[in-house]
Amino acid sequence: MGSPAGPVAVEPMPGYLELISRASAVMLGAWTDCDGCGLQLSRRTLLENAYITWTEIGLFFFCAFLWTQVRKGLTQSLFKPLAQWCRLLPKDAAKMPESAWKLVFYTMSWSYTTYLLFFTSYSFFHDPPSVFYNWKSGMSVPADIAIAYLIQGSFYGHSIYATVYMDAWRKDSAVMVVHHIITLALISFSYAFRYHNVGILVLFLHDINDIQLEFTKLNVYLKSRGGGYYLLNDILSNTGSVSFSITWFWFRLYWFPLKVLYATCVSSLQSVPNIPFYFFFNALLFALLLMNIYWFLFIVVFVVKVLKMKEVNDVREYEDEDSSRASGDRKPLAANEDDAGHHNSAQGKHVQNGVAKEKHL
Repeated sequence: MGSPAGPVAVEPMPGYLELISRASAVMLGAWTDCDGCGLQLSRRTLLENAYITWTEIGLFFFCAFLWTQVRKGLTQSLFKPLAQWCRLLPKDAAKMPESAWKLVFYTMSWSYTTYLLFFTSYSFFHDPPSVFYNWKSGMSVPADIAIAYLIQGSFYGHSIYATVYMDAWRKDSAVMVVHHIITLALISFSYAFRYHNVGILVLFLHDINDIQLEFTKLNVYLKSRGGGYYLLNDILSNTGSVSFSITWFWFRLYWFPLKVLYATCVSSLQSVPNIPFYFFFNALLFALLLMNIYWFLFIVVFVVKVLKMKEVNDVREYEDEDSSRASGDRKPLAANEDDAGHHNSAQGKHVQNGVAKEKHL
């Protein structure tokens, strides 16, 4: 049935049990009722409901190339000189431009999606089922949402290349490439099938964590620079890590399944029976949820390290500095020093990995 005429009462957000029970029942019923499901139906549905122009495809590739060039330009003209000016440790100076670039982009993109959701007439956040109200195949995409899609889609196209050839390689980089591919598929197909309303909600719920992650990493790099230790950056990095951990669970593991997945699994069929590619889109969204859970395990490890007073590092990093730390004339850590590798000496110095550093606020 279509959306009812007149005002519609906002449906209260479900709990986890309701999501699991109702979503599984609805999806099982949809699978049972799908007599003609298969490759032939999928091909016909794709041809009948996917709307995207060659101009839009061209803009996507142009903007993906543009993001790469903008990043290279900012890295050479701003981020690397800034790292040198701050006199970062070599390993931190090598990673600082990547975090600075991502912080700039995600702050911009999340601010724009926040504007769309909370400072315009769109009610998708407070009323997630409304993302499918009045849906029609081939309907026009509002210009403000189309701009958000172009920005985000082209950035993730750039990010697939950047993860392999520009970013520091980490333990989860292969998973990150898969994440970018799934995200790009969600963005592209949701635009072509006019599921752009739910797409804006998904982007809003995910980008905030990237802002906090890169902010935290930058302060980790900045707390040890120029031969000194900076307490303010240490406090900011710890504050950012706590905020990141809380909002990751709240946005990606609470709001995302209960707002987005409930709407796509249950509310979509209530508003649009036989909605195109129902199983395909929900499979991608559930894959995204599984990756969110996978990365949450890294966060748990990180929190455990903080509680044990260990050095706050990105737990995804490969420890390739161990051999260099073992060489040279650095003093090994004393047996009574903690795992963080730093303490205050009687001379007012900050000691990290056996090297005395001046303390700064």
